[in-house]
Amino acid sequence: MKPFTYAAPKSLQEAHHVLAQAKGPGDIRALVGGSDLVDQMRVNRRTPSIVLDIKRIPEMKRLEWVPGDGLHVGAAVCCTDTAHFPAVVQHYGSIHESCQLVGSTQIQNRASMAGNIGNSAPSGDTIPGLVTFGAKVLLTSPRGSREVLLEEFFTGPGQNVCAPDEIIQEVIVPPPPPNSSGHYLRFIPRNEMDIAVAGVGCMIALDSRTNRCATARIALASVAPTPVRAKAAEAVLEGKQITAALIAEAGEKAVEAARPISDVRGTAEYRRELVKVLTRRTLRMCLASLAQKVD
Repeated sequence: MKPFTYAAPKSLQEAHHVLAQAKGPGDIRALVGGSDLVDQMRVNRRTPSIVLDIKRIPEMKRLEWVPGDGLHVGAAVCCTDTAHFPAVVQHYGSIHESCQLVGSTQIQNRASMAGNIGNSAPSGDTIPGLVTFGAKVLLTSPRGSREVLLEEFFTGPGQNVCAPDEIIQEVIVPPPPPNSSGHYLRFIPRNEMDIAVAGVGCMIALDSRTNRCATARIALASVAPTPVRAKAAEAVLEGKQITAALIAEAGEKAVEAARPISDVRGTAEYRRELVKVLTRRTLRMCLASLAQKVD
């Protein structure tokens, strides 16, 4: 591990003072739980000159449901607290589920959704569910702040749009559509504590009068260089009464968004098949949560 400076600011102003020292991409890395960062530094995959511990900054510990505005989850809020927050349990099934899949219980007590996002791995479990609900990230820097739609945040494996002097302050999730449900499923070789071979998050909103699909959002993990939406599959469902045949077709169409690779955890063809299966299963889970039978 290369030498680095450790900074633990107690305010955003102090954090901005540290961030202003950034010399280039990756020179400063934010630390929450460190479950990804510490290991990456150990093998010199990431070599920051400054590690910025954000857990003492009040704004980073925000966890709030604002009626009409949605869910605000600070970058330092751990997955455990996020998963069991009443608004998450009530409104965002896929976020509730995925936060309980990040590593072990001990890791969930330390790691955060923002850390999962900032690491920008294509396999990040919390990301698909967030994408389906239209989540944004609030980035902060000495130059000010800006919001970025999460599905536009990632640029490649381990890469994102953050400037060298920017870090994530919070994740913002809009209120879910009326009469909606979201779920997340993944496949891993082991029962727990493994990286997803493929993951799928779905969100369905039904028209309360016609029961037709008003909104469909499907996001995939571990099957492309970045998390990706399956827009062709969404189009199959929107505006229609969802049937078993449409669910099967959506699974086939979801594969069009995938660009998987073959590695030690699975072949590209295996991942494509998993996308079909997981898409169909999550869609059925969403409909079951809305008390809708599928013929």
